[in-house]
Amino acid sequence: MPSKDQVRAEAARLQDFFRGSGAQAVEPNILQPAHTLLDLYGEDIRARAYVTADPLMGEQMLRPDFTVPVVQMHVASGGGEARYTYAGEVFRRQEIAEPGRSNEYFQVGMEIFDAEDPAEAEAEIFARFIAALAPLGLRAAMGDIGLLTAVVQGLETSEARRSALMRHIWRPKRFRALLDRYSGRSKVPAARAAMLKRLQNEAPEEIISDAGLIIGLREPTEIIARMRTLQAEAAEPPLSKHLVEMIDDLLDIRETPANALDRLRDIAVDLPALDIAVERLERRLEAMRAHGVDLDKVEFEASYGRTTMEYYDGFVFGFYAGMYPHLPPVASGGRYDALTRVLAQGREIPAVGGMIRPGLVLELGQEGWL
Repeated sequence: MPSKDQVRAEAARLQDFFRGSGAQAVEPNILQPAHTLLDLYGEDIRARAYVTADPLMGEQMLRPDFTVPVVQMHVASGGGEARYTYAGEVFRRQEIAEPGRSNEYFQVGMEIFDAEDPAEAEAEIFARFIAALAPLGLRAAMGDIGLLTAVVQGLETSEARRSALMRHIWRPKRFRALLDRYSGRSKVPAARAAMLKRLQNEAPEEIISDAGLIIGLREPTEIIARMRTLQAEAAEPPLSKHLVEMIDDLLDIRETPANALDRLRDIAVDLPALDIAVERLERRLEAMRAHGVDLDKVEFEASYGRTTMEYYDGFVFGFYAGMYPHLPPVASGGRYDALTRVLAQGREIPAVGGMIRPGLVLELGQEGWL
């Protein structure tokens, strides 16, 4: 295993590489205000971060990543066009011991804030990461979460269903369960079916009263609201079988980028909500070719990034050691415009970036990859 000094030196080397593209070096504080991350991700973040309390500053977190504090620094500076690079330690709680996954490790990365040409910024980030990691011969993968969000936002269904699906795009199992439920592919649970039947003739208050003692944190008003939501949902027509099959086809795409683009164009004939996202992908691929990226050596996965990249909302990418599938990605990144909109209080600042694990770069080099 590389020593911390070796990893720090490798991080500095990679950061110098990003500085060569005009990126300004920044170093966000190790202790970050917890409320910002809690507002973004809810209480789930507590399971992955180290949280402490300060008498004056309130709840604080050991820095779980760099993107959020870099965005905050950028917003505070005025939010124009800029590019940054960073290097330092991040801290993540680990439930079980896994090779390559530590509760404290180095990240080095680059972020570009540029509203003029998003496709060019995405192509530049990807090309620079390919150049930085070229000696390792890693497997490169990319995707676009914007494809699925475009389909969901274009669905002809209720706002409640659309919002639920959007909320769970980054939770594939939950998203699939909702899609199956809304399309009628999954059976309505017996208890829910019985309740819906009773609601045809009885008021919610009567059903709650018959249930006896209320156990749990929900107030009767919340329970009634949920019952009414389920009743309204049951009255909606199911999503069409053909529509769900097209979404399945979209999520199953795993091709070279050129072949994936052809398949997406075919799907967009019946799903016109995809048109703008497909055009965006086409422009991105053209920009990547202009940067010298060999797209035949890249794998496009339509579902890529849905389990590990919660704040990315468009282009996503990662680099992997194919001979060591148990290892986390050596590098990953993507577009996160929606995150900037939240942190800038409604003012969206187009942004794309990524990070490299210098410790893994050194480990793979010691294994003979270099």
